[in-house]
Amino acid sequence: MAVIYAKQALLDEGWETNVRLDLRDGRIVSIDPGTGPEANDTRVDTLLPALGNLHSHAFQRAMAGMTEFRRAGRDSFWTWRELMYRFMERLTPEQIEAIAAQVYVEMLEAGYASVGEFHYAHHQPGGAPYDNIAELSERIFAAAARTGIGLTHLPVLYSYGGAGQAELSAGQRRFGNSVDDFERLFDAASAALRHLPGDARIGIAPHSLRATSPGELSRLVARHGQGPIHIHIAEQPREVREIEDWLGARPVEWLLGNQPVDDRWCLIHATHMTVTETRDMAASGAVAGLCPITEANLGDGAFNGPGYVEAGGGFGIGSDSNVSISLTEELRMLEYSQRLRDTSRNVLVPGEGSVGRFLYTSAARGGAQALARASGSIATGNLADLVAIDSRSAALCALSRDSLLDGLVFAATDRIVTDVWSAGRHVVRGGHHVERDAVFADYRTAIARLVAS
Repeated sequence: MAVIYAKQALLDEGWETNVRLDLRDGRIVSIDPGTGPEANDTRVDTLLPALGNLHSHAFQRAMAGMTEFRRAGRDSFWTWRELMYRFMERLTPEQIEAIAAQVYVEMLEAGYASVGEFHYAHHQPGGAPYDNIAELSERIFAAAARTGIGLTHLPVLYSYGGAGQAELSAGQRRFGNSVDDFERLFDAASAALRHLPGDARIGIAPHSLRATSPGELSRLVARHGQGPIHIHIAEQPREVREIEDWLGARPVEWLLGNQPVDDRWCLIHATHMTVTETRDMAASGAVAGLCPITEANLGDGAFNGPGYVEAGGGFGIGSDSNVSISLTEELRMLEYSQRLRDTSRNVLVPGEGSVGRFLYTSAARGGAQALARASGSIATGNLADLVAIDSRSAALCALSRDSLLDGLVFAATDRIVTDVWSAGRHVVRGGHHVERDAVFADYRTAIARLVAS
C-alpha cells in the first residue's frame, strides 16, 4: 500500500485541502480530506486526475520535423502521408520498441497516465508477415511494460488502399490484413497482453471507412461485442467527398446510420461534420477523439466544438502523430482553434464557467471512457491515475484555486508536472520519469541506426 498526501486535490466533489489517498493494487481505496501527512506519505502540492492519451501512432514520433520542408506544389495531409509511408518502410521491430518507449516516457512526463495505441504497423517491410503475427504489437507491450504507462492496445484492421476497396499501395502493405488475418492477430495480441499489468486493455480499430468495406466492418464489429472501438473519421475534405461518392453518405452520417455506435466507440478527428452530424454524434454516446496539435500540423481543420459541447458530446485528447507531445498544449490548441475560427473568446464551455476546468475534466472523463479505463476522476475504487502539479510555479502562483486549471491549460507548460502515477505505479518523480536516461539512450541508438540505413 502507498499513501499520497496532497495540499490540495481536485476530487469528484470539487477541491479539497490536506488530502490523504490510500492506494492498493493500483486503485484508490480511501480518500481523507482535512487531515495531516504522516511520516511515509509521498507529499505533493496539487493533485489532479491524470488524463489518458486516447490516440497515438508511436512510431511517427521519430519523423517529427522531417516533413516541414515545402516543395513545389501544395503540401497537404496526402503528401505528408506518402512521406510517412516511406519513413516507416525502414523501421525494424527493435526500433519500433525503442521509439515507443521514448514516446511513452514523454507522455508520462507531460502528465498522461495511459495511452490508446492505434497500432497499424503489423508486418515486415514489403508486407510479408512476421513468424509471430503479433511481433510488432508485442514490441508496443514491451515499451509499455518498461515505462509503466497504462496501455489500451488498438490493433488496426486496414484492408484497402482507399475508398471503394482500392488495392493497397506499396507503402500500405505493412498494415494490410483480411478480417480473418486480423482476428488471428487480435487473438495473438490478446494472449500476449496477459503479461502486462491487469489494467492493460485491448480493443479494435477499423482504420477508417476508406480502409475497410461496409460488410467487413459489420463482421468485425459483430465479432467484438466488448471493448473499445476506435476509427478515424472525416479527417479531411477529400476523404468526405470520396466516401460520399462511394457510399452515398458523408462518413459520420454513414457510420451513425449503419453501425451500432455507442459509448464503446471513439471517433478520431470527426473534423468535417454538418450541424446534424455533430448533434447526432453527441447523442450517440461516442467519444470524439481530438488531436489538436496533429490536426493543426496536418492542416485538417478545426473540430465543430461549440455545437458538439452544446449537444452534450464527450471528448478526449490524443497526440496522434506525436510531432509534439504536450498535454497542456493539446488542450490549449483545442480552444484556440475555436477562437481563431469564430473570432471569439472562451468558446468551449457550456453556459458560463472556467474554460480550463471544463476542458481538463471533460478530457479526463472522455479519455477514460475511450480507453475503457476506470479513471478520469479522483474517486474511491478508481484506478490511481494521478498527476501532481506545482501551484507555486510562476504560471500559477497568482491564481485562486478556481482559476488553477485555467492557468494550467492556458499559461503553463508540461514542466509544471512533478509526479505521475499510472494505476498506482509512481513512474514520474520530481518531473522526471524513473527510466528516462536509459530509455533515451536506447532511443538515440535506434535512431542512429535508422538514419544510417
